[in-house]
Amino acid sequence: MWTPLDIPASPKQPFTDYSRWRLRDTDDGRHVWDFLKTENDLKAQPSSNVDKYWLGLPLSLPALPKAKSPLDAARNGYSFLKKLQTNGGHWAGEYGGPMFLLPGLVIGSYVTGMSFLEEERLEMIRYLFNHAHPDDGGWGLHIEGHSTVMGTALNYVALRLLGVPAEHSVVVQARATLHKLGGAAASASWGKFWLSVLNVYDWEGNNPIPPELWLLPDWLPFHPSRWWIHTRTVYVPMSYLYGVRFKAAEDPLILALREELYTQPYDTINWPAQRNNVSTADLHSRHSKLFDLIAAILSMYEQCTIPPLRHADENTCYQTLGPVSKMMNLVARFHVEGTESNAYKQHDDKRRDFMWLATEGMMMCGTNGSQLWDIGFITQALVETGLAKDEDNKESVINALRWLDRCQIRENPKYFEVSNRHRTKGAWPFSTKEQGYTVSDCTGEGLKSVLYLQTQLDFMPTLVSDDRLFDAVDTLLTMQNRDGGFASYELVRGSRWLEFLNPAEVFRDIMIEYEYPECTTSVITSLAIFKKHYPDYRANEITKTTERAIAFLYAIQQPEGGWVGSWGICFTYATMFALESLALVGQTYKTSESARRACDFLVSKQRADGGWGESYKTCEACVWIEHENTQVVQTSWAAMALMYAKYPNPEPVAKAVALVMSRQLPDGSWAQEAIEGIFNKTCAISYPNFKFAFTIWMLGKAQMYLKEHGALP
Repeated sequence: MWTPLDIPASPKQPFTDYSRWRLRDTDDGRHVWDFLKTENDLKAQPSSNVDKYWLGLPLSLPALPKAKSPLDAARNGYSFLKKLQTNGGHWAGEYGGPMFLLPGLVIGSYVTGMSFLEEERLEMIRYLFNHAHPDDGGWGLHIEGHSTVMGTALNYVALRLLGVPAEHSVVVQARATLHKLGGAAASASWGKFWLSVLNVYDWEGNNPIPPELWLLPDWLPFHPSRWWIHTRTVYVPMSYLYGVRFKAAEDPLILALREELYTQPYDTINWPAQRNNVSTADLHSRHSKLFDLIAAILSMYEQCTIPPLRHADENTCYQTLGPVSKMMNLVARFHVEGTESNAYKQHDDKRRDFMWLATEGMMMCGTNGSQLWDIGFITQALVETGLAKDEDNKESVINALRWLDRCQIRENPKYFEVSNRHRTKGAWPFSTKEQGYTVSDCTGEGLKSVLYLQTQLDFMPTLVSDDRLFDAVDTLLTMQNRDGGFASYELVRGSRWLEFLNPAEVFRDIMIEYEYPECTTSVITSLAIFKKHYPDYRANEITKTTERAIAFLYAIQQPEGGWVGSWGICFTYATMFALESLALVGQTYKTSESARRACDFLVSKQRADGGWGESYKTCEACVWIEHENTQVVQTSWAAMALMYAKYPNPEPVAKAVALVMSRQLPDGSWAQEAIEGIFNKTCAISYPNFKFAFTIWMLGKAQMYLKEHGALP
């Protein structure tokens, strides 16, 4: 057990001295929050603007001259954003929002004997306090969602493990909500799994997670190698831990939790009857009858699946693909190899890459960051707006290229064939090179950024060679699916009927890869720009690939005119990407019926204040659902979409510009508004750097667009 803590009364103020926290970043993009305990350390490491901004401490920056034009506003925006660039050249930031990640970190650390600094524990507690639902004190799937059994049970457990007593008012209210929802026995399956690992839920209450599936012939249509990569990287360690029935040793806290989490005495619960007991509050994807039938007849014996775990750890320097698989891998390797192994020590260290400190406390992020994704959009914005050529921005832009150079993956991973991995040579990842997974749209945006920087700025050194650009193109050309679309990490390998086997009630569309409009359009734009500069390299293949991808875009356009986003919220996001890619192949409002329908759809959703606002619930329903407030990020996406399509009427863009400029703060920044991202239809996730990248980008483009139309304010 971890020692109890003295918990301050109000989470509105930090539970630790925020002036002592520092963000340590490395050239390769790794960033970790350190707490400095001595005065000598404080003197040696003075607080930076990056530290202060993310911790909500005053930057004491002077007010900038009031913007008189969109370009002035964009320049002010980058004057601020430039101050948040790390020494390594990238932009750090939160990638939080899901509320099932921090409990996995806490439970996985607790059962393997890993500790946290007291300051880390205090700030994790404060984060959970701050994100308890204001109406009932529970927690949901993500920070903007309603309370669920899984969210409430897991975060309740996390608070108790971190040292919050059962009689604390936050815990008391959460426990009442949990019992009202049916108790922890009604949790979704991922919640049941973590509670079983902690030994506060019986393994007999889980549907089978048989490791033997990996021993089946890989030609079978349901073999795990055909699943989506996130799903299979989670279910490898999950099936191992299920197979060995791993459970923490009983201690007084575990015994207490068994009595706190349920609506009846622990030893009276009929565990097999709980396997499909899932609260309606948690359900987004009901089990199919096929799944229930298979679950009923699966055998319970176990085979060891530790080799794939080792491969995943070593291929990613113990980052793994995401925080869920990381903590499950940690528990599995602890069970096999103990606390003295190199794997245990590496996992211990790399946990901190996922732990992000912000104004509301310490969270666990959805990966080890979004470094490549953010820098790609920021650098493209600077080039397209002309701000990259400003004399006082040149050093910043060169540093960004240096980081992009270091981030490109230059080789295929170890074991990539036996691990069912796609090639990575030439790709860019979502976060860092160390994390090391090919992502189609990240490779597209990384390639596009490097091309922009190295070909359009005469002061820029050539750091990424032609051969390395060719490697990126080669990888992209291997990723197109039969119907022309591009998925995220690899080709679509399985059939849609595999969704009938989806065991995770809180997510939809997780069993296989899917083609996405955002991924497809990022590849189209990057290949179109590449072809302009390298017209002879695989020209015919690039042309055919682009034509098929455009045909795919046409096929998935919604009847109303927009495209449904899968990684951002939602129609404004995907439609911006789609209209950019159509424009690059010459299809705009005047020449393309598809572009016209898209523009008319967006204009029909513009609000009286000049902005746009979609709720994250749009992603669940796949129909437009208004957010209660206009959003500057979504407004920027919609306005950029109209400009890419060369929309002939400048009025909607002018109104959008006025809205975004009106919300710019005197120091050039914008306040954080609603959450920006989504995954698997149901779980929202944060991209706080979007409020800089896309506002700056849109405003700079609007300067040229409105000038052409004689409509500059």
